[in-house]
Amino acid sequence: MLLIYTHKITPRLTYIMRHIFVNILGVELDFTTKVEEFIKHTGPKITYTKQPLQNEFFIRSNELLFEQGINDIQLNIADWDGVPCFFQAGEKSILPFDIFAASFFMLSRYEEYLPHVKDIHGRFSPKDSVAFQNGFLQKPVVDIWAFKFLDALKERFPELEHKDKTYDFISVLDVATSHCYSNRGIVRGLVGLLLDVGTLKLKRVVERIAVGINRQKDPYDNYAEIIALHKKYKVKCNFFFQFADYSKYDKNVSTNSIRFKSLIKYVADYVPVSLAASYSSFSNLELLKKEKANLEVVINRPVNNSKMRYNRVDVPQTYRNLIATEFTDDYTMGYTFELGFRAGTCTTFQFYDIPLEVKQPIKVHPFAVHDISLSKIKKDQDLLRQVQQITNEVQKVNGTLITMFSNEVLGNKEDRDWMAIYAEIIKEQHV
Repeated sequence: MLLIYTHKITPRLTYIMRHIFVNILGVELDFTTKVEEFIKHTGPKITYTKQPLQNEFFIRSNELLFEQGINDIQLNIADWDGVPCFFQAGEKSILPFDIFAASFFMLSRYEEYLPHVKDIHGRFSPKDSVAFQNGFLQKPVVDIWAFKFLDALKERFPELEHKDKTYDFISVLDVATSHCYSNRGIVRGLVGLLLDVGTLKLKRVVERIAVGINRQKDPYDNYAEIIALHKKYKVKCNFFFQFADYSKYDKNVSTNSIRFKSLIKYVADYVPVSLAASYSSFSNLELLKKEKANLEVVINRPVNNSKMRYNRVDVPQTYRNLIATEFTDDYTMGYTFELGFRAGTCTTFQFYDIPLEVKQPIKVHPFAVHDISLSKIKKDQDLLRQVQQITNEVQKVNGTLITMFSNEVLGNKEDRDWMAIYAEIIKEQHV
């Protein structure tokens, strides 16, 4: 067992150290504030404080894990053998930076508490992130730091025991609009047709009519194909269905539609079905509870996983709402328009609520690839190469790659064959 000496044990300290050692590295650990106990320990041990006690493995601590609340932080990015890092630790420290404070900064989304300008949907912009501004958004730095740290520990303590985890891949399917033309009611269908005619979208007019007379399948109705693809490559997947009333940003099929409910039940027979929370429920706790309960009635089982519309996350309130609604897992942590790791990690972690100074009982599953971010890449070959680069980074640290696609994008063949691209990604990235 690894023993860590520190001058003060805080919720932040235990949270991040357990995540790094237990969740990422598979190392058992304990803490002490007693010098005598630390000196007597004959196994691997680390001192995490301002000054070393003897000639032990010493990491000089930053104040971040011993503070409370949010303070203005100025970061200076340094280099650790080719890996960006911050919170430099000085000459006596074996590591050149405070890995624990830096990891906490990333996982807690500390920077999202600091003053920033939100976009039209109330989202934190990737361009405001320290990772984007310093060119390491596409690297799971928390995991990279952890494994480099493990190498240094094993040099000093060859007997250190750890359990290796393995690379994993999860495909998330976002269903905010189940059908393009079908099952949308006579009024919405006529209005849509008139709008297409009025804007001279003749291809959509022809397609809409063909679907209406059952001469062509609805382009968004690709569920059987997606399920078959996952089954072929034995890929873990999770379908997130929006099950909400119509609004400006929520335009799915009516929740009263028997065909829509049958579709959800059909998918739930093969893969996990979860809730894609509506735009309107973002700040409406009662509405969020209603949507969850209604979906549970349809599939006749608990709905534990959530995903927010447009990947809207407002820390800490979004996670407080999800916890109050009894969600246990969330898949919203990522950027819609940028590839990479919003929280600097490809490992599931529990959310830390800084204002309350407590680890919250909800697991955050960060995604790294979103179909909208891929749509900006002109050539299919370049797109696949960038996905592979992300995958390589995840595989190096035995992390979990999570991709997010929608049935809408996969049903769109106007600019490129998205289903073929998706199939190639599944083929190449599956375990």
